[in-house]
Amino acid sequence: MDIHELLDLTIKNNASDLHLLPGIPPAIRIDGSLRYLSTYQALTPQNLEEMIFSILSPQQKELLINNKEIDFSFGFGGGAYGDLGRFRTNLYYQRGVLSGAFRFLQPNIRTIEELRMPKICHSFSTLKQGFILVTGPTGHGKSTTIASIINEINLSKPVHILTIEDPIEYIYPMGKSIISQREMDLDTHSWNLALRSALREDPDVVLVGEMRDPETIAAAITIAETGHLVFSTLHTNSAAQTIDRIIDAFPASQQDQIKIQLASSLKGIISQRLIPEINGGRVPAVEVLVGTTAIASNIREGKTHLIDSVIQTSQDVGMIPLEQSLASLVLSGAISLETAKSYALRQEELLRLVG
Repeated sequence: MDIHELLDLTIKNNASDLHLLPGIPPAIRIDGSLRYLSTYQALTPQNLEEMIFSILSPQQKELLINNKEIDFSFGFGGGAYGDLGRFRTNLYYQRGVLSGAFRFLQPNIRTIEELRMPKICHSFSTLKQGFILVTGPTGHGKSTTIASIINEINLSKPVHILTIEDPIEYIYPMGKSIISQREMDLDTHSWNLALRSALREDPDVVLVGEMRDPETIAAAITIAETGHLVFSTLHTNSAAQTIDRIIDAFPASQQDQIKIQLASSLKGIISQRLIPEINGGRVPAVEVLVGTTAIASNIREGKTHLIDSVIQTSQDVGMIPLEQSLASLVLSGAISLETAKSYALRQEELLRLVG
């Protein structure tokens, strides 16, 4: 069994992920659901080692054996960066046996329209400075949305874009910008070191792949405060929850300061999830917060419980409640009402909008 054959099948089946585990056939995820590649036999530990070690460098193999897990990405299909796309890969041991998860990343960065994201996303690419967050569950398109906005900047502005990622996901085409992409372990030893040196690298736009701890969050906010446009992601379910998560990451003694910094720098939050469509495929449903004076005031005063109401009453400036996005998809026939209800945070509001 050849791993390149399995990766090729992942692409041809329009799957988002490939899973290799012992005792079962290879499995791929299509439109959010896992299914076995039934023409293949169950994988043995020996199969797995042979396949996985065949794509690793000696250094990566040593890291995997010593650390029991490794994250990296690689191009697939020839060409300098992979003509068919890239795979973001996590290799790990479970029950003492090597296993792997491979996330497929399209070779071409899709536009905001192609992703079917709201038009307000274009406005985030025109900003000079501030903090933009894209949030949602794992596997619901956060990295793809950020790549789309950053590539819009790349194609339209002569600026320096600096990304700090673990691992590098999308490779950006030649545009008006220059782009420095730094990968954890390969190009830098830690998030803190990379973020500390970021300001010395003369960036205009900074992508922080993921905010994992208070130090990373504080550094990202500081970079945004000092006149840069900063993008990052968090695994949260709503804009209000995102703000709470950031503030709660800090000790009580620091929270007032973080509220002030976040209030002044936050320009937007896109909270998204990919919803199964009636006719197959998935479509994004989004909640969008725009960093208005009212939002800043609520963050500063610790009144995050009022943020949902501000989003509801500020649709004229581009804010979008999640239930409004879901209702629009139901009314257009893209998704079923039952599916929408399962993703809604406020079902009564959803039913009112579709009724």
